[in-house]
Amino acid sequence: MIPQLALVPGEPAGIGPELCLRLIQQPRTDCRLLAFADPDTLRAAAAALSLPLQLLPEDAIAREPGDLPLREIRNAVPSRFGQADPANAGAVIGALLAAGQACLSGALHGVVTGPVHKAVINQGGIAYSGTTELLADQAGVEVVMMLANDVVRVALATTHLPLRAVADAITAEGLTRTLQTLHAAMRRDFGIAAPRIAVLGLNPHAGEDGHLGREELDLIIPLLQRLRAEGMDLIGPLPADTAFLPAKLAGFDAVLAMYHDQGLPVLKYSGFEQAVNITLGLPYPRVAVDHGTALDLAGRGIADPSSLFAATGLCARLARQRTLVP
Repeated sequence: MIPQLALVPGEPAGIGPELCLRLIQQPRTDCRLLAFADPDTLRAAAAALSLPLQLLPEDAIAREPGDLPLREIRNAVPSRFGQADPANAGAVIGALLAAGQACLSGALHGVVTGPVHKAVINQGGIAYSGTTELLADQAGVEVVMMLANDVVRVALATTHLPLRAVADAITAEGLTRTLQTLHAAMRRDFGIAAPRIAVLGLNPHAGEDGHLGREELDLIIPLLQRLRAEGMDLIGPLPADTAFLPAKLAGFDAVLAMYHDQGLPVLKYSGFEQAVNITLGLPYPRVAVDHGTALDLAGRGIADPSSLFAATGLCARLARQRTLVP
């Protein structure tokens, strides 16, 4: 099975379009790509990098370096490298939603997304907190954000919240749903029959038996005991300052962090260039780059495409795995 994936460059003034151009310079045997993008933006990126580009009808098959089947999502105004324009926010969101809908309909098997600029989209009059939330709302499902590289997979119990709001956001219902989604994704998408999941404590030293906070005693420990009785292999709650030691990571298939900056700095330090962002719980695999739009680098041909390469390869593997484990 050769999965067909949507490729969405993201912010047209950023590095996303040129990374997509680099991606299609090598023939792929693991997937077929269909871009959802503005053709003029892609042509400008190809010219800036002196790379071949042949835009094809969306039902065509890429055979040569630079071939790219395209579904046109036109920008409202021409894009310029490094100058994000709120007028194009509708096209950015439209491309993401069109790609998601193609997967929901069964026409495509997964989505690979480049970086978007949240502030510019909101300036364009579209309330937007992230692509993870956008695609979850479209599909009508609850999702979990997980970032991964070759060293570690880190899922998040809470995502983009002020630190002051984190403790109140961690509830028994929400944490149960997150762990169930993570456990199911490890089995279905990654093919791990009995995943071992490390769960970090919220407080320093995982609460130190209640001396540094009671969330572990009152909420996390009882919840983990209940889920273990249902068959999940859960380790913790663990102190976050030692959970990422290599000897311990070797025994885990994934780590659940309680908040954004508890787990992601370690992941990014261990391999930022190859890190990707995975949305767990969607009816299809979605994998994104784990970096921003880098407006200051756009059009210069110096942006590292490693994350997009990794995201595409992983999305193809996850799409194939879903055919084996429905």
